[in-house]
Order: sequence, then structure tokens, then C-alpha cells
Amino acid sequence: MSETTTGAPSDVGVLGGGRMGAGIAHAFLLAGSRVTVVERDADAAAAASTRVLDSVAASVARGTADEGADVIAARFGTSTDVGSFARCGLVVEAVPEQLELKIDALTRVEAVIGDDAALASNTSSISIDELAALLDRPSRFLGMHFFNPVPASTLVEIVRGAATDAPLVDASREWVHAIGKTPIVVADSPGFASSRLGVVIGLEAIRMLEEGVATAEDIDRAMTLGYKHPVGPLRLTDLVGLDVRLGIAEYLAANLGERFAPPALMRRMVAEGRLGRKTGQGFYTWDES
Repeated sequence: MSETTTGAPSDVGVLGGGRMGAGIAHAFLLAGSRVTVVERDADAAAAASTRVLDSVAASVARGTADEGADVIAARFGTSTDVGSFARCGLVVEAVPEQLELKIDALTRVEAVIGDDAALASNTSSISIDELAALLDRPSRFLGMHFFNPVPASTLVEIVRGAATDAPLVDASREWVHAIGKTPIVVADSPGFASSRLGVVIGLEAIRMLEEGVATAEDIDRAMTLGYKHPVGPLRLTDLVGLDVRLGIAEYLAANLGERFAPPALMRRMVAEGRLGRKTGQGFYTWDES
């Protein structure tokens, strides 16, 4: 696999150009990679392009990019055809956290990339081994769990499946360093390390709010001021999306037990469309203007 001068893969693909996918594309673009984002249709591809290029422009304006916006943009493209990944040395799947969607996405991508290319999932909770079981080349597959917002986050959780080649894990560590982030490596387990710990705190915070123990603001302050967390668990749930965290909690409850059972308040808010920042209302009111 060819690499940039920073050590990142020369050609990177990202399947899914939402908030997470756009952030992943941004990170590799700033590391010198050529990046292609594939979306489901032309409108989604156009929206993804805007997200990525706006993020790049913001990095240039802050002085955190080593090149001009035009130079970086020249290495970026979008498509609606997974065949556009054919030359990529690494493709990261970043579709919504639903098992069926991820299986479909990963199998379609694997069919068009080279035998030596690396395939990664940005899943935050779904078993890498469960996904790998349906792939032809599980040794070239692993988890690369990025955190939201990707440009500001400094962590990437690398998830090693039972069949993942050891050299691929080593290479992925170097790619993470190349994009200016810090890798941790965990064995495949439901929720890995980060989601398992983060979700259980978030669920307990929701139960406390449900029981009237304290306001959302004071529950969050208990963690930011008392434990030095950068953001409180309820605000973080708003940022991630209540629907996303509900899906993760349901998956963890099915695999690890009732301690991960979603609270009734969480289910009710999702049913009402109060999903957090992306809908403007969650545990907090958000103004994107």
C-alpha cells in the first residue's frame, strides 16, 4: 500500500458522508491522502461534499492545516458508486449503526477493493467478528472507531477481530498517528471499551433525570466539575444522538444484560423525535444558527 509523507494511506475511501464520515474524510485529507466519499444518491453526495469542504476551510482558517484549501480540495471527491473505491488502500465504512446496513455496506465495498486493501468499520458497538463472518477476507478487516466531532477528537479505538492480521493492526496504529490522533487497541467485545463505559454512564444519567434526582444541567456539572469530564453525559448523548445511543444500548442489553436496558425516558424522547442536537431538541435546546 502506498502512503503519504505523513504515513497515511495515499488513497482512502469513506462510505457514508454524514457527520462522522465527513469528519473521517477531513482527517485523512489533512494528512495528505486522496479521499473519496461515496453516498447513496447525488443529493447526499453534494451534502457530504459541503460538509467536508466547509470543515477543511475551517481548519485552514484556524491555521491547523499545512496546505491551502484549494490544494486539499483537489484531493477530494464524492461518488454514488462503490466502484470508486477500487484504487483505495483503506476504506472506512461510516453508515448508521444498524447491523443490516453495515453488513450490506461492507460486503459491497469488499467486492470492489483489492485483495490487499484494508476495510474498516466505524461501528461503536457492533461485534467486529460478527461482521467479519460475512466477509471473504476477514483478515483484512478491523474496527476503526472515531469519535464525534472527529476534527476535535484525539482518540481512535482500533478493534482487533479474531481473524484480523496482526500487521494490519500495526499499520492502523500508524495511520491513526499520521492523522494526528492517538490509537488504543481493544479486542472485539460488545461496546468495545469506549462505548461500553460511556453508554453505561449516559444511561444512569438518564435514569437520574427520569427519577427527578437533579436537573440535566446539574447532573452534567457533577461530571464536568467533579470528575473533570470535558462534557456531561446528557449533553454528550445529545451530541451523539439519542437514537444512536438507543441502538447501542439495545445491542449491549441483548449481549451483556439488563444493566444496559434503555430507560423509558430515552425511548419516549426518541419516539417523539427529540434526538438531540441534530433535531434541535434533546435534553437541551440546540440552536444551529
